[in-house]
Amino acid sequence: MFRAEIRMLFSEAGQAHHLDPAALVAVAQTESSGIVTTRIHGRDEPLIRFEGHYFDKRLSPADQAKARALKLSSPRAGATPNPAGQAARWQMLDKACRINRDAAYESTSWGVGQVMGAHWHWLGYVSVAEMVETVRSAVPEQIELMSRFIVYSNLRDILNKHDWQKFAYSYNGPLYAKNRYDRKLAQNYALYQPLFPAFITPEE
Repeated sequence: MFRAEIRMLFSEAGQAHHLDPAALVAVAQTESSGIVTTRIHGRDEPLIRFEGHYFDKRLSPADQAKARALKLSSPRAGATPNPAGQAARWQMLDKACRINRDAAYESTSWGVGQVMGAHWHWLGYVSVAEMVETVRSAVPEQIELMSRFIVYSNLRDILNKHDWQKFAYSYNGPLYAKNRYDRKLAQNYALYQPLFPAFITPEE
């Protein structure tokens, strides 16, 4: 569960983006289990998940051969094992960056909301490198990233109405039910809602 000072950051982001903060934090809880950073080489880093099939399709044939030989990429989704631990995931990302840094960053989901780096341009960042540097700089920037993604994806009203199934489909994908993603959202919202003031939508 997120600490009180982190919940305050979600409140501030909710106010800035007209998002129900309890619903916003429920998404983050579902994505990152209440964890905001992990210690890597003496630095607090955001949680990541590397997607080998994304990486593969962003590489030249020569770089594909290198990445596949190192088991960093595959043309098939799910064929590249993703380590359970964050330290191993950061090691994997580092290896991928040695082949093609921007492609590696774009193929990674970042922070409490696990937003893919590939979305950098339409989320308003100058480059994927700038997005990653920004997200790595502070926890509020992680929350800003996921808030932008929700708003720019036209999911704000869906989230504020707590339409968990519709939100889960758009945010987590068409297989959301297999992971019980919508139910987890509802459960996490019920967990956090008493800790936030009542949310009034802008229309009200």
